[in-house]
Amino acid sequence: MTEKLLQYLWNHKVFRHFDFKDIEGNSVDIISFGTWNSDSGPDFLNAKIKFGNMVLAGHIELHIKSSDWIFHQHSQDPNYENVILHAVLHHDTDLAELQSKNIPTLELKDYIDEEIVRKYSEQLNGKQFIPCENIFSPKDIPVNFHDENVLKKLQRKSEELELSLERYQNNFEAVLFQSMAYSFGLKVNAAIFRTIAESIDFAVIQKIRQNRIQMEALLFGLAGWLEKPQDETMQVWKREFDFIKIKFKIPDIIFRPKFLRLRPANFPTIRLAQLVSLYEQQNLFSKLIFTDRIDHIYETFSKVKASGYWDNRFNFAKPTEIIYSKMLSDEFIRLIMLNTILPLRYTYYRYHHEETADRILSLYRQLSAEKNSVTEQWKKLGVQVNTALESQSLIFHYKNYCEEKNCLNCSIGFKLLKGS
Repeated sequence: MTEKLLQYLWNHKVFRHFDFKDIEGNSVDIISFGTWNSDSGPDFLNAKIKFGNMVLAGHIELHIKSSDWIFHQHSQDPNYENVILHAVLHHDTDLAELQSKNIPTLELKDYIDEEIVRKYSEQLNGKQFIPCENIFSPKDIPVNFHDENVLKKLQRKSEELELSLERYQNNFEAVLFQSMAYSFGLKVNAAIFRTIAESIDFAVIQKIRQNRIQMEALLFGLAGWLEKPQDETMQVWKREFDFIKIKFKIPDIIFRPKFLRLRPANFPTIRLAQLVSLYEQQNLFSKLIFTDRIDHIYETFSKVKASGYWDNRFNFAKPTEIIYSKMLSDEFIRLIMLNTILPLRYTYYRYHHEETADRILSLYRQLSAEKNSVTEQWKKLGVQVNTALESQSLIFHYKNYCEEKNCLNCSIGFKLLKGS
């Protein structure tokens, strides 16, 4: 038993019965269990109990042992002056301070189902994919579980985006460009690509985006790839980069992307060239943010391909025998939509429309599910994973609850524990 579990049981009122008596045998009627306090001070605030002929209003403190009151030095803390009940798992010592104030001590060990404690201990100590794997069934997934998880994820992402929007004076198009650069960089180069995007005033992007050579020159130059041109095309890019630097007062800073352990199709050269192609399109922001049809968004990305220079290359001045257009795969497009477009849409519509959730969730339902080690493990447990709504929900839940063994805040864990 942990103090956190004890608080959880008190908060959710998970006891054998509620005929509570203090250590002296006096009845303690819990009128209100109080509000669980996540900050410093007593564990439950604004509670109300009936003790003897009196109704007491104040706070409740929970401990594993009565002596923890002394160990935690509550006697010297003014935050605990309004405690009306000391609830403990085991009573191991009398506290003169509480007795003098006529504050009852409630021992909880006989009111708690030992099966709940056993289940919780097994979950914490288990090494399965999810802590509750041995007792989990797909029917334990609550109603609206996936909707709630995806909205939690979107809310967290939206808070990050709002910081960027504040920095860029609510310029959604600038934040879209930076977020898109981050996604095109994938794990290895995401942070570097974002830094490149943030180093450029978006007004410059707006002015040169229709000129592919200049856009490529700007991004390739900032990546440090044009310092020593090795062929004629590189020399053109170098001249354009030098011109753009002077014209727009671009700082003389280099951000070098990484190639190590990347498949050629994911080389930063190809991904930046594809990002340039995407931004050649007119009305890009409107196409990605205002449509409610996934196929229209797919159509926008299906037109993206690196310029002809890259048809037989993955790196500068190194032609290959195989020639093909470097276009975006369906899997990559789906990642962009899940990690960039839908979170930004959610943030945008929170600013401009009240009915945000249903519109966004319907787009998740239109996308097919991701396939990775986490979703495959959920499938082995019998969970249906057919849409991106389900896969995003299950990945988020695994990372934030199962992997952290945060069972006491998990809706599935609550159902399993309380079900005992």
